Amino acid sequence: YFPLLIPESLLNKEKEHVEGFAPEVAWVTHGGNQELGERLVVTPTSETIICHMYAKWLNSYRDLPYLYNQWCSVVRWEKTTRPFLRTSEFLWQEGHTLHETEDEAQAETLQMLDIYRQVAEDLMAMPVVIGQKSEKEKFAGAHATYTMEALMHDGQALQAGTSHNLGQHFTKAFEIKFQGRNGQEQHPYHTSWGISTRLIGGLIMVHSDNRGLVLPPKMAPTQVVIIPIAQKKEGVLEKAYELYEKLNAKGIRVELDDNTENSPGWKFNQYEMKGYPIRIEIGPRDIENNQAVAVRRDKLEKEMISLDNIEDTIHDMLESMQKELFEKAKAHREANTYIVEDYETYKKDLPNRPGFAKMMWCGERECEDKLKEETGATIRCIPFEQENLGDKCHICGKPAKHMIYAARAY
Repeated sequence: YFPLLIPESLLNKEKEHVEGFAPEVAWVTHGGNQELGERLVVTPTSETIICHMYAKWLNSYRDLPYLYNQWCSVVRWEKTTRPFLRTSEFLWQEGHTLHETEDEAQAETLQMLDIYRQVAEDLMAMPVVIGQKSEKEKFAGAHATYTMEALMHDGQALQAGTSHNLGQHFTKAFEIKFQGRNGQEQHPYHTSWGISTRLIGGLIMVHSDNRGLVLPPKMAPTQVVIIPIAQKKEGVLEKAYELYEKLNAKGIRVELDDNTENSPGWKFNQYEMKGYPIRIEIGPRDIENNQAVAVRRDKLEKEMISLDNIEDTIHDMLESMQKELFEKAKAHREANTYIVEDYETYKKDLPNRPGFAKMMWCGERECEDKLKEETGATIRCIPFEQENLGDKCHICGKPAKHMIYAARAY
């Protein structure tokens, strides 16, 4: 782990970076009762301290690439906070790499963005749009920032993860050099990328309901809970343990709740609130009929399933639930993604029509600022998959350069 507290002089080495983060920096000014000679920054992101160390470590092209990752808490002094989505202190994963060539750095940047997309879509069942941030929205000090954007249940966007090609901005500012293949000193190319506990907020908002969490099976710490009914009756607990062993042997993450202090009904509500993907109920009558009751958290409908090959049945149910949660979230996003026909109409309708708005943009900062000032929406990304929606910028009428996704965001 790299240090939590960073001297102010290090933060000031990269001009764009310090200007971008200055409004949300937390400062340490005293040690005990003694004022410090130099203020210390409580890390908002670790580019500066890591680059300071890279300059001491790197010598030759043979040392490259440098690939460092850490999990740590960082602090950004947010004016308005929301649990998980925007907090003053949050846990995240941040990676920082150095590369010999610009092409290698760009490949790393896009590879990490795709890995984040896989985490969001394949594990969290949360569909995302991937693309590049505008110059205004990119990371402070970056050459280019790439993002994945998710749409929440209320039609607001969430920046779910970013990957930055930092070029040589930081490596020059921190005098990071290596001896190249030609024997000449040169600056490496730099990337950084991160995801945070904000993803937990996204997961909750995309899938959950008023009864509690709905966890995709691949994300759930426990995928199945077995609840014996009338467990004091002969054979019930034994059969429940038998089911537990079968599911466990299949690689399913399973718990057996044989606690006698709480009623089955209390347990049902508890596990629904916690988002366990599947609940299995088994009692004396079920055993007589060689069956059990299975309830998927997203549907809350009781289904009678045979005890024969129950491990295969539950495995298939978990796979179906994972797939259907993704498809449901994707359908919600598509139903709330629309093409802007006229900017004035968009401004008027936006309060009652949230979601992703697709429009053409000239690329000018003036139009981007106008969009935010007049609507509260921002350019979420310039998607990799471009569509030609017209030749003119929807905002100003000048020749268009990009199709963009715009939305109000958390």
